[in-house]
This record gives sequence, C-alpha cells and structure tokens, in this order.
Amino acid sequence: MATLEERIRKLEDRAELHDLVIAYFRATDDDDYDTMAACFAPDARFVASGFDGGSGRDKVIEFLRAARAGMKQTVHTPNYVQIEFQGDDRATGLIAAHLELGMGDDTVYAAVRYIDAYRRIDDRWQIESREMRAIHVGTWDQAGSSLSTPLNVRWPGAEPAPSDLPRKLT
Repeated sequence: MATLEERIRKLEDRAELHDLVIAYFRATDDDDYDTMAACFAPDARFVASGFDGGSGRDKVIEFLRAARAGMKQTVHTPNYVQIEFQGDDRATGLIAAHLELGMGDDTVYAAVRYIDAYRRIDDRWQIESREMRAIHVGTWDQAGSSLSTPLNVRWPGAEPAPSDLPRKLT
C-alpha cells in the first residue's frame, strides 16, 4: 500500500497535469507562444490528424504558429482529462475537447481527442508527445450532420475525410 506521502504526491501530480492541459488550451487561445512552449518538453513531438507537427519544442511551436496564422479567435474547451501514471515521472493522458475556431469567414466546430504522454523534467510536468485526433470537424451549418455522415472531418478548403476515431458498430 502506498504511503500517505506517496498518495498526496500523486494527487498533486494529477492536479499539476490538469493545470498543464488548461495552460496549453489557454495559451493557444491567447496566442501566448511562450507559455505554449513551456508546456512542451525540449524533445516534444506533435501530430494532428496524421500531420506531423514536428519533433522538438521549437518545431512544435513553429507548426502550431503556422496552423494558427490563418485563424481568428478560438476557444479550446476540455471536456475531460483522464490521467494514468506510468511511474513517478511519467504519465499518459486522454483529453476530450471541443474546439471553436474562427477560420476565414466561418466558425468551425470540432470534437477532438488528444492522446498525450507527459514527463516530469526538473520537477515540472511537460508534454512529451501530443497527438490530436479529430472526431468531427465542420462549420456551424455542418454541425447538424457532423455525426451522421461517414466523411465528417470537413476542414474548410479540404476534401471531407472520415473521423480519426470512427464509431465501431457491431
């Protein structure tokens, strides 16, 4: 059985990881690239729906800055954060979120999951890897059918594609 100190440390770690997830979302919405960079480990990796966002903190931030260059106001809203510890200094996370993104003249609505790995570096948790998978994406007028069509990832200007996480019907 874990000691009381170990159990308290685990709760503190869980709270810090939740705060890390929120710090990333808030920094993203605020275009705060310094805070965003501080969320990532020096050797971090980022993938978005199969698109390689680079390896290394600087490359990840460069990728995110380029992706956000054409966006207007955004809102990243986490729905849940599930954390599993892999040891004292490593953890994984599954984050479900909704995104509202100003793109061109449209507002895009999306549901995504982030599959994360975290590492404690210098007594601070950081994102070691992050993979964003799209469940559905589309403009507000497409939201009404976004879960009832097989091609429900509809980024403006791109060909419709299937969900990265389609429902497995039996």
